[in-house]
Amino acid sequence: MKVPLRLAREVYERIVLYLGLLYFGAGGVLCTALCVLLVPLLPRATGRRLGRRAIGSLFRGYLALLRATGLVKLDLDALDCLRHERPLIVAPNHPCLLDAVLVISRLPDVACVTKAGVWDNPVLGGGSRLAGYIRNDSPVRTVRRAAEELKNGRQLLVFPEGTRSRRDRVGPFKGGFALIAKKSGAPVQTVFIETNSAFLGKGWPLLKKPDLPLVYRVRLGRRFHRVSNVRRFVSELEEYYRRELDRARPPEPASFVDRPRSTMPSHAP
Repeated sequence: MKVPLRLAREVYERIVLYLGLLYFGAGGVLCTALCVLLVPLLPRATGRRLGRRAIGSLFRGYLALLRATGLVKLDLDALDCLRHERPLIVAPNHPCLLDAVLVISRLPDVACVTKAGVWDNPVLGGGSRLAGYIRNDSPVRTVRRAAEELKNGRQLLVFPEGTRSRRDRVGPFKGGFALIAKKSGAPVQTVFIETNSAFLGKGWPLLKKPDLPLVYRVRLGRRFHRVSNVRRFVSELEEYYRRELDRARPPEPASFVDRPRSTMPSHAP
């Protein structure tokens, strides 16, 4: 009986995993189509609110689907206490493609610095345009727009590495986020995303099935309030991330408690 049960489990996991990707893709394409139509019609502020709400709903729905199957376990409670803090730069490490999904699902009004290619993506392009996300095709313009977003009392999501890192490693930090912090005067909240899998990390094929269940846990680190020397700050923060992630142990499914929503939000350090 063990072989048929293992086979049934394998089939179930693949179906759920690929249906989740189909839901995300189809929902994103529909969102893009609607948002592209609304971009020229709505005032910028209204479009921004609507676009961010649409993206947040898509991300929350995708995570809820995965959680309901039992194949993904999440602990994102630490992000909840940041929801109303502004201005704030939210700076997570970047182990996989789901990182922005995890953060935005809990911080629905956060702006995001995105790669230029995202704007031409049929799944996320339209929503990113309507939401007023910041395209990083020009360093000077990116820093200026991001600083303006923060000076207007909003939140900004930016990955200091600029791209996905290898599992259990931190890639070299870019200087853009530090320039944004210095120009805007906004504090930098460090965020650590911990996972038990390299799923959708750098070099992971989209349709390759990981070992399941997947576990994602988010915790808050130090908050840095002032940036005077950009180069020194980048070096200091990169070393801080390395130390924190080196000493952290990957979350284990057997001892993990999946909490969909916290009633008592944790406090930032």
